Amino acid sequence: MADQSSNQKKTNQFTIIKDDPNDGHGGYGIGSISLENMSSVIIDPNDDRAFVDMGAMHARSEVERRVKFQDDKDVVKNGKRYWIVWVTTEKGENGPYFAGVGGSEIIVDRSIKRAYKSMPEHVTHMEKSLKGKIVVDHMDDHSKKLLRDFLADFEGGDMWNNSTDELKSALATE
Repeated sequence: MADQSSNQKKTNQFTIIKDDPNDGHGGYGIGSISLENMSSVIIDPNDDRAFVDMGAMHARSEVERRVKFQDDKDVVKNGKRYWIVWVTTEKGENGPYFAGVGGSEIIVDRSIKRAYKSMPEHVTHMEKSLKGKIVVDHMDDHSKKLLRDFLADFEGGDMWNNSTDELKSALATE
């Protein structure tokens, strides 16, 4: 009988480990990155809204569903722009704060059920967010304002108040 495991598509390409990945065993998952402090915030400048959608962690957010992704922006010339913002939180001496933020563009054209996103860009922005970097310079001012207002209002604003001046100035709009 032939080995069927080599013929089956590997479906577990990325493992999310919430606890210490080096808890004594040396098996599957060692060296994985913990994403437990990261959330995905969707910025919808078309409808003036921002909201957490953890489905984006697996490319299944509200705006990503029921479309086929392309790697060519020309396919979605008439599409609507959204941002998936990868937000990492940390705990500091004054309490929790927004440590890293990376905004990644997606363009969706529901009329043709197609969308554009650059997976390398999303991965890079996730990684930078995890490392405490702020990557929002490429976002439009309206979207940055929506993000700033969302973060500043989140749970009474304590996390925003505890965040760095770098984040606050990066999201400041003229």
